[in-house]
Amino acid sequence: MNEVLLLEEKLNVSFRDKALLEQALVHSSFLNENPQATAASNERMEFLGDALIGLVVARELYLGYPDLAEGQMTRLRASIINGEVLAGRAKALGVGDCLILGKGEELDGGRDKERNLAGAFEAVMGALLVDQGLEVASEAVVRLLDEEIKNAVEGRTGVDHKSELQELVQKVYRMTPSYRVAAADGPEHQRRFTAELFVGEDLLGTGTGPSKHKAEREAARAALEKLKGEGVGSRE
Repeated sequence: MNEVLLLEEKLNVSFRDKALLEQALVHSSFLNENPQATAASNERMEFLGDALIGLVVARELYLGYPDLAEGQMTRLRASIINGEVLAGRAKALGVGDCLILGKGEELDGGRDKERNLAGAFEAVMGALLVDQGLEVASEAVVRLLDEEIKNAVEGRTGVDHKSELQELVQKVYRMTPSYRVAAADGPEHQRRFTAELFVGEDLLGTGTGPSKHKAEREAARAALEKLKGEGVGSRE
C-alpha cells in the first residue's frame, strides 16, 4: 500500500513489523462485513495508544510547565487530547487514506469521520509503541502534539468547555451535569445533532454540531455563559 509507506515517511519511522501498522488501520466495519478475515480490528491498539498519549501529554505538562496546578493540567490535557485534535493530526498524516473500512462505512464517508480518524491515530501510536518501544513512540507523540500543547498552555487553543462546566457545577451545586441528544437531523453523511445540558431537572444549555461530542461541547459553552452571566461561581 503506497499510502501506508507514505504514512511511515510522515511518521519518520520504519516499522519492523508492518503488520502492526496495517492492523492499526483496520476498522471494525471491515471485519463485520468480512468475518472470514484473519486480521484483527484496531480497537485494542486504540486502547493502548490512548493510554500512551495521555501519559506523554501529562508528562510534558508536568515537566515543561512546573507552575501549573493539578486542575490546570487536567483541563489542558483534556483540551489537547480530544477527538477534534487527534482527527486533525490523523488527517495531516494521511491516515484517512489508509483506513481499511467496510463498504457500508466507506459509502457513509468513514474516511473523514472524526471518531474513525481519532481512533486510528491512537491505534497507530499504539502500534508504534509495540513495534518501536516507549522512547520512540513517546517522541512521536511529542513531535505530533507539541504545537497543540504549547498553544493550549498559552491559551491559543479551544477551551475544554465540558470540563470547565463540570468543575463549576460540582463546586457550586454538588451535582454532575448530564447531556441528552434532543435531535439528529440530516442525511447520514451530514448529520446535525442538538444536545441539551441539564443540572438536575433544569435545562441550562443547548448546542448543535456535526457530532454528538461537538453538540454537547456547544451546550456546555452556552451553559457556562449563562452561569457566568448570572455570577455563579464568582461569589466564592
